[in-house]
Amino acid sequence: MKKYIYFIFTLCFLMLWSSCRKDFEFSPSTGNLQFSKDTVYLDTVFTNIGSSTYNLKVYNRSDNDILIPSVQLALGETSNYRLSIDGIFGKNFNNIQLLANDSLFVFVESTIDIKNFPNPNGNYLYTDQIEFDTGSNSQKVELVTLVQDAIFIYPNRDNTTKFIETLTLDIGGEIIETDLQGRELLPTELIFTKEKPYVIYGFATVPNGETLTIEAGARLHFHDNSGIIVSNGGSINVNGAYSNDQDALENEVIFEGDRLEPIFTNIPGQWGTIWLLEGSINNSINYTTIKNSTIGILSDGNPNATNNKLTITNSQIYNSSSFGLLGRNTSIKGENVVINNSGLSSFAGTLGGKYNFTHSTIANYWGNGFRKFPSVLLNNFVLDEENNATIANLIEANFNNCIIYGNDNPEILLDEIEDESVSFNFKFTNCLIRFDDTNNQFTGANYDFNDISKYEGNTFNKDPNFKDTNLNELIIGDESAANNKGLATFSTQVPLDILNINRTSSPDIGAYEHITFAEED
Repeated sequence: MKKYIYFIFTLCFLMLWSSCRKDFEFSPSTGNLQFSKDTVYLDTVFTNIGSSTYNLKVYNRSDNDILIPSVQLALGETSNYRLSIDGIFGKNFNNIQLLANDSLFVFVESTIDIKNFPNPNGNYLYTDQIEFDTGSNSQKVELVTLVQDAIFIYPNRDNTTKFIETLTLDIGGEIIETDLQGRELLPTELIFTKEKPYVIYGFATVPNGETLTIEAGARLHFHDNSGIIVSNGGSINVNGAYSNDQDALENEVIFEGDRLEPIFTNIPGQWGTIWLLEGSINNSINYTTIKNSTIGILSDGNPNATNNKLTITNSQIYNSSSFGLLGRNTSIKGENVVINNSGLSSFAGTLGGKYNFTHSTIANYWGNGFRKFPSVLLNNFVLDEENNATIANLIEANFNNCIIYGNDNPEILLDEIEDESVSFNFKFTNCLIRFDDTNNQFTGANYDFNDISKYEGNTFNKDPNFKDTNLNELIIGDESAANNKGLATFSTQVPLDILNINRTSSPDIGAYEHITFAEED
């Protein structure tokens, strides 16, 4: 028995000793490394904004353990790139070990100030190299970054306390201190052009009595928890325009996040919202795409304003982590509006208000988890923390020649607290709607589809034949149930679709006239 225990002890000792050996013999590198790519393209970044982290894989295909004498950036310590190897950051590394038939990762980042280069002219192509070894064994991998100049708008910071400026807002005549970082736009900042993109940190606020004008072709990029607030007495006019010249600079206005790397192209919730405070007036948005926000547009108050609080036309709102377009006891007019991919509802008219949408496509194919609300939500109340309700009039909510669809069912919810003192007026006319109440969960007068005062000429649960809902391509095809189903009364009010196609003859329902999809190879 003792011999058996001794044998086991000896065996374990030998295994432990062999696993801890550190006397591998490494041969010098002979310049035969292989790489996952010969050029690392770091996607476009704004000046002075750090890039994402990119990786390069280095392979030792030989049967020998090798030692790479040096790995360094060609521009040395002056380089605007940063490397990380085996968890160590730097720009110059010595004696990197690489086992036989093994590999290692080199991680690359950059932060570049375009002003350090002569005559950048808006963009600058910055390059460097990673050099592996020197002399006859030297191997190189190229690094390339396109740096884009921009106009930066950010809140002030107190030089003594280092506190960042926060906003004081006039909400319906009540002055409220907030924790929102931001500042009011200066008089010289009230016209945004297409000359350079704008990068906004915090909330840029349109002052009382002023108008922010955003010209055709402008690009606005927002950092996390950032956006635009239009104050009491202020206005925003977004004047995008249609252009069918593919070689011309796009005239559409785009609101999106400040990360330009492709992986961020369709990530919801990258920035805050465009917030139209109660008391803001005559807000208009035309030929605009708003994407990847928390709430695309939040419009508050003034349901009885002489002019609609917000008029939005020929515009798209995509990838909102909460609501695409949220109205709270407000007035909104929408024509050729397209909304898709919202974490809650694509359009919500809450606490009553006044809403009129014509030839719009309000869909929701949210694929990032459970969705609590339908594409379109209407209600006449708001609950406080103790579940006490404040009720207001739904003056009107009219949807004419609209598609209301999505990947859930049903896609409309009419959530009314009945009270004789308030109204709840709505009507869907000549719309294509997804609503199939198979379990008879939705009863009452609001869901009486035979009541022509609320529903007239609608089509239910027929395929809209969208091109690609995952890519927010909601143009309809030849097989769409919306084709030729539009009511001419409304198409004469909006004679061109969102792509500038005439719809006065046999109009289709929704924001788009149908096309023939190209056959896939």
